[in-house]
Amino acid sequence: MAEKRVNKDRRKASRRDDNRRKDNRGIADRRGIERRSDLRREEDKKGVKKNAEKTFDDQVEGRNAVLELLEAGKDVNKIYITKGERHGSINKIIAIAKERKIIIVEKDKMQMETMAQNENYQGVIAVVPPFEYSEVGDILALAEEREENPFVLILDGIEDTHNLGAIIRTAETAGVHGIIIPKRRAAAVNSTVSKVSCGAVEHMKIARVNNISDTIVKLKEAGLWICGTAIDAEKYYFNQDLTGPLGIVIGNEGKGISELVKKNCDFLVKIPMKGKVTSLNASVSTGIIVYEAFKQRDF
Repeated sequence: MAEKRVNKDRRKASRRDDNRRKDNRGIADRRGIERRSDLRREEDKKGVKKNAEKTFDDQVEGRNAVLELLEAGKDVNKIYITKGERHGSINKIIAIAKERKIIIVEKDKMQMETMAQNENYQGVIAVVPPFEYSEVGDILALAEEREENPFVLILDGIEDTHNLGAIIRTAETAGVHGIIIPKRRAAAVNSTVSKVSCGAVEHMKIARVNNISDTIVKLKEAGLWICGTAIDAEKYYFNQDLTGPLGIVIGNEGKGISELVKKNCDFLVKIPMKGKVTSLNASVSTGIIVYEAFKQRDF
């Protein structure tokens, strides 16, 4: 009897050990799965971030932007449209595209969302050749052609594409002849800029230059007065004469205009601030000063 009881206890102990090993393997497996899952999640996050930062200069998105592109007669390689999107301005886009013999491709919503660089792409994406920048001379020639004093906007390091798009839109509506941007450390024209500008980029001459300060010197030699914007300026923008041949410099979103560029300006102006926040968004500042110049020049 005693021997049977010992054997029975041994079998119970063995089963407990087996169960413990199984449980431990389960814990190890679950931990392994959790670690792998965490790793995948981190990789997915990095992948999403990488894709979010990825922009294409050859895509124009949104109905207004694509319609402006077509109506301006710009080159378009192909237009993608979400299946079932056959209402409103999309019909006009399709009609013009067919008339110009531009390839139209219909894709399902998931495929379109994968392609789109903007959330609100409105069911249409146009693939175009890279944006064709102008020369500074082309901007001055346009003013001469219109028999107007040159009105130029100089952006000293605007980095945000949404700001650049909004500035282009404002400049076009105010009759600015062209915009000058640096080639380095600044936003370039891409799909986001085109979308935010609501197609105004197709009607605006934009020049990219190696050195903003050198370009300002050349503009001054061509007869332009250069107005810089700075928070430490002594004169308010509405007290400054902004008529005649004019270049307005707008600085970087955080740093403003550089010291060298500031020294090359003929005069500086500021916008009054009454609140506790002592700065404005670059595109808002541009709108305020550009429209003051527009008022003085045309009214």
